[in-house]
Amino acid sequence: MRKDIHPDYHPVVFRDRSGDFAFLTRSTATSQNTIEWEDGNTYPLIDVEISSASHPFYTGRGRVIDTAGRVERFQKRYGRS
Repeated sequence: MRKDIHPDYHPVVFRDRSGDFAFLTRSTATSQNTIEWEDGNTYPLIDVEISSASHPFYTGRGRVIDTAGRVERFQKRYGRS
């Protein structure tokens, strides 16, 4: 690999704001916010809206979306020819 062309790859803490969940990983993302992690070190903190701890697919808590009437409205609007 060529030197000095790749972004800095460093430890970062991602925190799920909708659930009480945070994890430490490596990333090129940066942030001005910091957090003291369980190991006593301070890392950049990036807040995310959704993660595997709160996503309905991973948690099994699916959301019910009311789609009744969509097909009927489409048929009414455009009809069958």
